[in-house]
Amino acid sequence: MTPRFKKLMPQISGLALAGLAFVMVAASIATEPTGARPAAAPIDARQQLLDLDEEWTVAEERRDAAALGRILDDRFVATLGASRTYDKGAFIKLFSGDVDASATHTLTHEAMIIDGDTAVLVGTETAHGTRDGAPRTAVYKYTVTYIYRGGRWRALAEHIVKVPPPQ
Repeated sequence: MTPRFKKLMPQISGLALAGLAFVMVAASIATEPTGARPAAAPIDARQQLLDLDEEWTVAEERRDAAALGRILDDRFVATLGASRTYDKGAFIKLFSGDVDASATHTLTHEAMIIDGDTAVLVGTETAHGTRDGAPRTAVYKYTVTYIYRGGRWRALAEHIVKVPPPQ
């Protein structure tokens, strides 16, 4: 290293550190949300989520597009098994049409994690009904991600898969 470079090294290091600090602060400010932070989830969030999960099931049973529209976030996405991904509109359309009046659904909630304004619920749904006049039972495993926005919980994403019957 030349004597001249050794002499400039402390000045270069100081400038480099100052520049790095400036870049870090600017990046931090640029990525911070500009609006107000969403309200924290209520204390009784667990019960609200269990109730909403039941309400969602009833809305699907009754083919209630208006109720589904309130429950699902506008950015909602769902995957059903290995099939395609559905957005909110496509998912609601999937549950339009004839209603099987004999259909009943039982939910078993297996796990729930609530972290601030986000919650993940894992459960099993057992559906009983008829198809072509014959009784049928199907079991589904599902995972739903909920977000707390605008003073209420909304479903943001769901993945559901049919559990194969025991052999």
